[in-house]
Amino acid sequence: AEDVELAAAVAESVRLEEERLAAGEQEPSSAAEAPAPREEEPPDDFLCPITTEIMSDPVMAADGHSYERSAIERWLATKSTSPLTG
Repeated sequence: AEDVELAAAVAESVRLEEERLAAGEQEPSSAAEAPAPREEEPPDDFLCPITTEIMSDPVMAADGHSYERSAIERWLATKSTSPLTG
């Protein structure tokens, strides 16, 4: 009786797998075979407009825009204008 139940369970598993594949689903793969996840781009608000890199110490300037602290300090050491608004 156990052999009959086992055979029925295997047959049902094969049937379900065939239906899944017929529906266009990909076969499961192990993590080692899976491609590396694509790294998404950070939101533009996370990027300093001066350095174009992700800010680690963001500050908001008088023009209302956020900049990397060291980048805006260097900018304002030689200029009195906003990097974005002029």
